[in-house]
Amino acid sequence: MAMVGQMMMQRENSSGSINKHLDSGKYVRYTTEQVEALERVYSECPKPSSLRRQQLIRECPILSHIEPKQIKVWFQNRRCREKQRKESTRLQSVNRKLTAMNKLLMEENDRLQKQVSQLVCENTYMRQQLQSVCNVSAPNADASCESAVSAPHHSLRDANNPAGLVSIAEETLAEFLAKATGTAVDWVQLPGMKPGPDSVGIFAISQSCSGVAARACGLVSLEPTKIAEILKDRTSWYRDCRSVEVFTMFPAGNGGTIELLYTQTYAPTTLAPARDFWTLRYTTTLQNGSLVVCERSLSGSGAGPSVAAASQFVRADMLPSGYLIRPCEGGGSIIHIVDHLNLQAWSVPEVLRPLYESSKVVAQKITISALRYIRQIAQETSGEVVYSLGRQPAVLRTFSQRLIRGFNDAINGFNDDGWSILSSEGAEDVTIAINSAKNPTTSSNSLLGGVLCAKASMLLQNVPPAVLVRFLREHRSEWADFNIDAYAAASLKASTYGCTGIRATRFTGSQIIMPLGHTIEHEEMLEVIRLEGQPLNHEDAFASRDIHLLQMCSGVDENTVGACSELIFAPIDEMFPDDSPLLPSGFRIIPLHSKPDLLNTHKTLDLTSSLEVGPTSGSAAENAESSSSSRNTRSVLTIAFQFPLESNLHENVAAMARQYVRSVISSVQRVAIAISPSGLSPSVGPRLSAASPEALTLANWICQSYSCHVGSELLRAESSSSDSVLKTLWHHQDAILCCSLKAVPVFIFANQAGLDMLETTLVALQDITLDKIFDDLGRKALFSEFAKIMQQGFGYLPGGICMSTMGRHISYEQAVAWKVFEAEENTMHCLAFSFVNWSFV
Repeated sequence: MAMVGQMMMQRENSSGSINKHLDSGKYVRYTTEQVEALERVYSECPKPSSLRRQQLIRECPILSHIEPKQIKVWFQNRRCREKQRKESTRLQSVNRKLTAMNKLLMEENDRLQKQVSQLVCENTYMRQQLQSVCNVSAPNADASCESAVSAPHHSLRDANNPAGLVSIAEETLAEFLAKATGTAVDWVQLPGMKPGPDSVGIFAISQSCSGVAARACGLVSLEPTKIAEILKDRTSWYRDCRSVEVFTMFPAGNGGTIELLYTQTYAPTTLAPARDFWTLRYTTTLQNGSLVVCERSLSGSGAGPSVAAASQFVRADMLPSGYLIRPCEGGGSIIHIVDHLNLQAWSVPEVLRPLYESSKVVAQKITISALRYIRQIAQETSGEVVYSLGRQPAVLRTFSQRLIRGFNDAINGFNDDGWSILSSEGAEDVTIAINSAKNPTTSSNSLLGGVLCAKASMLLQNVPPAVLVRFLREHRSEWADFNIDAYAAASLKASTYGCTGIRATRFTGSQIIMPLGHTIEHEEMLEVIRLEGQPLNHEDAFASRDIHLLQMCSGVDENTVGACSELIFAPIDEMFPDDSPLLPSGFRIIPLHSKPDLLNTHKTLDLTSSLEVGPTSGSAAENAESSSSSRNTRSVLTIAFQFPLESNLHENVAAMARQYVRSVISSVQRVAIAISPSGLSPSVGPRLSAASPEALTLANWICQSYSCHVGSELLRAESSSSDSVLKTLWHHQDAILCCSLKAVPVFIFANQAGLDMLETTLVALQDITLDKIFDDLGRKALFSEFAKIMQQGFGYLPGGICMSTMGRHISYEQAVAWKVFEAEENTMHCLAFSFVNWSFV
């Protein structure tokens, strides 16, 4: 018994020690008041420090008996639950997108199967017709032709009364649905557009049909009525739309609405007239709950406004087009967009007809733009898009629209806007137009007498539009005149300072790009440009001469098929308000032929183009084919510059504007020659190419000098031949740059990572000096190590910050600098840098 009692006492003591041990970290069931107190702290600070948790226990009596360790565990669990909730929400969203995309793909597959079946039937029918073609009688053919001719007259007769318009509307609806979800048009996938959960949608263009047609399908997280409201407001998203006027609106019998619209669109260049449309728009709801907005042209004499109002337009036709919007179960909508047009290509010069006969152009300008705009609105509504400088998304969209609209107004110069052509003797390469009714400022400046526009168009051969626009954006000093920019900026101010002449100012050559916002796929960027100027007079030494421009840039991706590239800017005040006046100028480059599929974003020069070329004959043939394709590319460049016009200086401003635009054209031609994939540029000098010994020799010098000084290999061991050394060096993950050994060191070579880091091209690389890319700390580190580098042949720079040509900050973990010797090892050729693990801040 004594032993049993002793064993019981030991068991109780052991149990007590275990309970005591568990009490220190046991699960605590919190009351509602305690949870509310902890949630309040969590909303302010999800991860409080130890001092903050102790302070919480002291300040909240209801938490006083809970240990700090248990409070810490609660916050850990709370953060874990929050993370799981966000991940669950994200996965649910991805699942909804994948489900909707799968539904779209299944519908597309069904449509393609129907199209295959239809083509098989048509093929069988055509064979039967070919066998019995001799038995077809002429009267039957005449009867069929007679019925075909009489069909349009039936439509015209129906258009003269409401009942006829309802009949046309129902016919338009049926034809549109056959194009959107049926096989009325042979759709083929637009090159470069692949469907996926993160893609904008599924895009297709017509393969063979009358006119030009494009189709888009996508998922949008907006309700159908909201989408229809946005798409009906065509001027908000279609940049080439000048105006939409509703002449008549009346309800249809089935609850729908019929509208008669007159639409005016801008011409993209000075070489072609603008287009207008006289259409019927029908809005209705189908039995399955889908919302449909379809539209088609109404032809006939006297259709639309008076002839005088449309004298500057060519009447184009809209075949049944529109939007099919179906609500999704989990929220949002699936939208089908169809645009089918006949743009009357006969009315433009033959060189421009590919622009009006290309379905790819219609897809980029109208169909894809509509779907992208809706997705942009949806993401802004959900708060996924955040812009800088405190600007609201709607304000930034308005700025972009005003820039493009002002540029289009200047290019077209419509009479009803107050524009008139300044008469000149003989043929002029630069057109001068004056708008005396337009006030470029918000103030009542009596000296300003309107606006003068100098515009011109030219044909470019073998010049990628995206590359040219990027160069014009990044290197403004190559073509712009700072004093002209200063005159335009000063004239737009409220004071009369800019009208009496501008003060002497020297442009420092430096521009700082401050991003404002961009679209979801970065196809369009809005930014503020600061041009740094210095006064030449000592009395103005402390006065700021910086110029600020609001700039919109689009079409910088070479792989986009059918899209134009634009660079449009306008002078603004440093603290420009939302309603600040804008006087846009700029460039528009429109490709006239589709780009070759082999063209890469960074393949702009012979060096980068030839990096894929090997010693084998097959690679040489491929390169020759690529070069032949690039030589066949053509584009049209349109330039328009607007200037505030002083009432008593019309002739002087016109002469200045004409001369300035001619100088800009000359500069652009020089740049176009330099960046053209074919031919050499006399201004840039000999370029490195894999076929010439310079590129291979420099690559070998860089690698051999690195191995000699640092004691390790820069490239992998398998890179033995000269060609492979150049290729491996070009694709190296670290940014490798070489600078000259002149009084002002400038860069002479960079690999692909180096060009990406500096955000530049090989053409513009020679304009960048070594001191411009480093900040103050980086320059001090370089100067302190420079003597060591020159003495022992290499040196290590600590991690720091450098700056790209776009003004963006770049962090790097370490930089290695070494001297590059020529083959004799006694002549120093240049200084090389390798930036390790760099990234944009």
